[in-house]
Amino acid sequence: MMGLFTRPATRAVNHVLRSAPVAMERLQRHAGRTAVFQLGPMTLGFTVQTTGQVAAALPGAARDLEVRISPFLLPRIVANEEAAFREIEMKGDMEFAQEVSYLAANVTWDFEEDLSRAVGDIAAHRIVSVARQIGRWGRDAPLRLAQGAAEYWTEESPLIATRVKIDSFVEGVAELRDAVERLAKRVEKLS
Repeated sequence: MMGLFTRPATRAVNHVLRSAPVAMERLQRHAGRTAVFQLGPMTLGFTVQTTGQVAAALPGAARDLEVRISPFLLPRIVANEEAAFREIEMKGDMEFAQEVSYLAANVTWDFEEDLSRAVGDIAAHRIVSVARQIGRWGRDAPLRLAQGAAEYWTEESPLIATRVKIDSFVEGVAELRDAVERLAKRVEKLS
């Protein structure tokens, strides 16, 4: 299960775990268990150690937990979208799966803290703030685009009717129907 990304991924996971001692404590109960993560074409296997950290799984190690994550889910998972976590496929030891799910949803990397060691506190704070603003802009852009398109198609180039126009049309049709009925009764009386 050793792949090109296994060593860096193992170091990254352990770095995050060391910043959250409670997470390592929770994982210690699962020492010796192996979880294999299938991320599109990439496979990463980790075996929990007695310290609560992980090591790259040995080739041929028994899989206690298999986790399949669609590459399309990754942006939603990174954005911490709760519904995305429910779409991850897991099979194997369900107690271990619950622990991995809990840790994935609740243990986060303090990127700003690590970045501050390289560039200083103020610069790290500004870089992370800008990154968050860009992220929010990226999430809000489709909504703003849809709202702009809806406004254009209802006001500027009426391709879609607004609720007010539809209500007015329905009211006009009802008035016309009533007028036709009154006219029909008058014609009936005359004949």
